[in-house]
Amino acid sequence: MPDTSPFVVSFDWLKDRIGAPGIRIVDASWYLPAQNRDAQAEYRAARIPGAVFFDHDRIVAPGSTLPHTLPDPATFARAAGELGLSETDTIIVYDGPGLFSAPRVWWMLRVFGAAKSFVLDGGFDAWKREGLPVETGDPAPPVPARFTPDFNARAVIGFEEMRAIVEQKSSQIADARGPGRFTGAEPEPRAGMRSGHMPGARNVPFSSLLEGGRLKSPAALREVLQSSGLDLDRPVVTSCGSGVTAAVITLALQSVGHRNNTLYDGSWSEWGGRDDTPIVTGEA
Repeated sequence: MPDTSPFVVSFDWLKDRIGAPGIRIVDASWYLPAQNRDAQAEYRAARIPGAVFFDHDRIVAPGSTLPHTLPDPATFARAAGELGLSETDTIIVYDGPGLFSAPRVWWMLRVFGAAKSFVLDGGFDAWKREGLPVETGDPAPPVPARFTPDFNARAVIGFEEMRAIVEQKSSQIADARGPGRFTGAEPEPRAGMRSGHMPGARNVPFSSLLEGGRLKSPAALREVLQSSGLDLDRPVVTSCGSGVTAAVITLALQSVGHRNNTLYDGSWSEWGGRDDTPIVTGEA
């Protein structure tokens, strides 16, 4: 098994290719209120040279009442094109801490057909600490491009499919939230949301897949995933609070060669926000 995931690139790899034709860089930083960071303000102040900003709260399904709902292909293609992205580009996605919100955009890009999308291993905070190139001041507006989507509908599931999976136990469920939220010992950060997890779910905190803001080796990822109770020969659905860190588990699964996985886009914001869904508390 290789030492690194085929879906991440190193600082050295990107440093040598900044400004190269066909290379696009995306700042996909997004933060929870408790993190007390303003992603857009940080991007405007400093970024990897040439990076464009992907707004998780704006590039969503129009009219959705849930946070971060995957947009339809036309909406995504229009937004990506406005950012200067084409489905044929090599697209490198990063965030501040390392692998928190960047994997969500990596996943979205691949869902819509940008097959050469990768995550920067380590994040912009570490990039700056290592003294690598940084662009400051007002960013230049993106040069629009044409993004032609090729939507992989099998990569995402909605509420009714998720309900059927829970009832029929037809797929494993991997929940990326922290242990306190999973067990119900800690309240949800969003108001009006019940605590606990879906029946049958396994807890795979996204942080358990990382080390120092970098993705663990495929061998270590496999160990974490299996120790959580997942059978990597069976299908897996990933979930989290609002569909963002679920993609960290998706990245880990893909990195160990697991392909029969999908992401529950509504995640706990949908499941825990309803009053007609079964919820259990305590350990898995």
